[in-house]
Amino acid sequence: MKTRALTMRTYDDHELWNKLKAGEEKSFSLLFEKYYGDLISYGNSFYRFPERVEDCVQDVFADVWLYRESLQEPNVVKAYLLSSVRKRIARLYERDRIFRKTTTTDSIEFLFDFSVEKELIEDEEIAESVFYLNKLLNDLPPRQKEALFLRYSQGLGVEEIAEMLDVNYQSAKNILHRGLLTLRKEWKGSFSIIALLSSSVFKFI
Repeated sequence: MKTRALTMRTYDDHELWNKLKAGEEKSFSLLFEKYYGDLISYGNSFYRFPERVEDCVQDVFADVWLYRESLQEPNVVKAYLLSSVRKRIARLYERDRIFRKTTTTDSIEFLFDFSVEKELIEDEEIAESVFYLNKLLNDLPPRQKEALFLRYSQGLGVEEIAEMLDVNYQSAKNILHRGLLTLRKEWKGSFSIIALLSSSVFKFI
């Protein structure tokens, strides 16, 4: 049994998705364990009530299991789960009348700050550059910050980001471009912005 469980951990998301669709609880559990923390953090960036965010994330997984037989296989499983949490948060806003009964997720503000893992930076020059980039990132409009987070922290493609932000492909591309353009305009470091964005020194809180 232990060997089988370890073997399952080598499966990619699509294999796990297809297995859970077939009713295999272990595959469902592995996806839950793999992405639960990311989904909680992402949800907390929109809604400042952690208990309700946890309920949203658990509801998303409950629906995946309950309706597994009728669900289509997503292009990117992680993007599907993140998007599902985003939509549930939007419905929370709607029910609380904060959202003025809108039926889209356009007005959700991404209320997060990029943070730096100080203990991961040993080189003084790199540390100085990273802290400066951290400030530039947090000064960006929320939509651009979210797009950059999804692209470089979560590894999503432009198509998945467009779907999550409820915009077309070109609009998502423009949002990313404007964010990067602002960073490059203000950037005075000797390191590549893209390399730093893709590194492990930034975390999401």
